[in-house]
Amino acid sequence: MISSRLLPRRVRVVLRRHGPEALVWRRRVAIVGGAVLVGLVALVFAEMADRANALFHILARDWWWAPLLATPAGFAAIAWLTQRFAPLARGSGIPQVMAATKNPEAAMSTLVSARAAIAKFFLTVGGLLVGASVGREGPTVQIAAAIMGRMHRILRVPLRSSVYIAGGAAGVAAAFNTPLAGVAFAIEELAAAYEQRMTLLVMAAVLIAGMVSLGIAGDYIYFGAMRQTLGFQQALVVTPVAGILGGMAGGGFSRLMLASGTSAMRPMVWLRARPVLFAAGCGIVVAVLGVSTGLTWGTGYDTAHGIIAGQDVPLWFGAAKFATTLATAVSGIPGGIFAPSLSIGAGIGDLLRGIFPDYPPGAIVLLGMVAYFTGVVRAPLTAVIIISETTASRGLMMPLLAAALIGDFAAQLVSKEKLYHGLSQRFLQKGV
Repeated sequence: MISSRLLPRRVRVVLRRHGPEALVWRRRVAIVGGAVLVGLVALVFAEMADRANALFHILARDWWWAPLLATPAGFAAIAWLTQRFAPLARGSGIPQVMAATKNPEAAMSTLVSARAAIAKFFLTVGGLLVGASVGREGPTVQIAAAIMGRMHRILRVPLRSSVYIAGGAAGVAAAFNTPLAGVAFAIEELAAAYEQRMTLLVMAAVLIAGMVSLGIAGDYIYFGAMRQTLGFQQALVVTPVAGILGGMAGGGFSRLMLASGTSAMRPMVWLRARPVLFAAGCGIVVAVLGVSTGLTWGTGYDTAHGIIAGQDVPLWFGAAKFATTLATAVSGIPGGIFAPSLSIGAGIGDLLRGIFPDYPPGAIVLLGMVAYFTGVVRAPLTAVIIISETTASRGLMMPLLAAALIGDFAAQLVSKEKLYHGLSQRFLQKGV
């Protein structure tokens, strides 16, 4: 028999191991609480970003000359604020999360700190308010990783790289309303080696964040449903063309983006030493192209949605959006490239529609989008799932996958180094 004198001690041991204060329960609470908060913050972020984008379009519509002043000045101001208060909030946010997984504990006060996350939130909205060609999806990844890490820190749960990976995946799922894309993104991009024990954490975070987003925003399709499909022979003809053209264009963007931070050319070295002036110059490029075209401001979501639906755009739209997105990205202001890249890909798809006029136009556009997006981020599975989930185009799954794989191969011919991997190395090299 168990002595009554030993019972209280054994009860305490059991409670310590399996009760509400046990590590396993604190970890579960951190995952659930963090994922819920990620979903809520992602929705607020999306709403504020959309409103900022709309306000700028009103400004550009009512006073065509205003962006020539507001955009360069805004770029310079955001660059100064970023350099002064949160230098680790610059750019997309995905490279920061990749670097944070190398040293999870230290990253909580640097790469995924509360300061970096808050600055990323408001400065990205500020970028859209002045017409920058940025998206909110990449920033959501950094913000979500910071939230998940903070929840674990508050509940005294040891931090592992899987915490940031799960947070980032949940951010992608909530930003696009694409749960499967969140899981694929965690596997392909954030985790260099996907550990089996990480599976439950990622799945749970993605599911909960997605349910919060779905419950509040409703069951929406990001770009709207696109039901067109391609015949077998059509797919054999157009898929390689889309894959090569889109992949090489995406690889070119990555190469130029990476070169902007490492080029030894004297003008680039001089400009990198003066980040505020450099940002203002990039703002001038964005402003001039935006005023000249009227189509290259902000995320490019409306234009991409219109192209998928069959609307015509000028043949130069893809090239112009490419230039404004590159200028915004190299300026160093906070903001992502997911949504602008999808818009550029839609522009490439519009060019392909002219080459293949008798093919289903919406399907052709999606092939251009998936190939270009893959060329930039070099994550073909993620690209296919994002396009499939944001357009409900599951009937195109095989052509999309083929275009993505060809695009990935073509991009390697232009840029050997992956964009986010190269950018994350810069944070590691600085000892962050």
